[in-house]
Amino acid sequence: MFKATVIVKRRPTIVDPQGKAVEQGAKLLGFNNVRKTRIGKYIEFFVDTTDKSLAEKEVKEYSEKLLSNPIMEDFEFMLEEVR
Repeated sequence: MFKATVIVKRRPTIVDPQGKAVEQGAKLLGFNNVRKTRIGKYIEFFVDTTDKSLAEKEVKEYSEKLLSNPIMEDFEFMLEEVR
């Protein structure tokens, strides 16, 4: 079995309104040196197989088809074998 960790981020060329809102809030709280805040998604799940290449394929497809918007977002993932 593998534990998958997927991080989904907006592409650098896409405006991140949530990041902008958080950055404005930071300024109101006195964090005046904060710049270029980007908000993403952190997702964990398990893939029930012992075949690492199959797990990688499944995580990639799951991320492309459901966890991310391929027009606006990129993703990266890590797999960790668990026993």
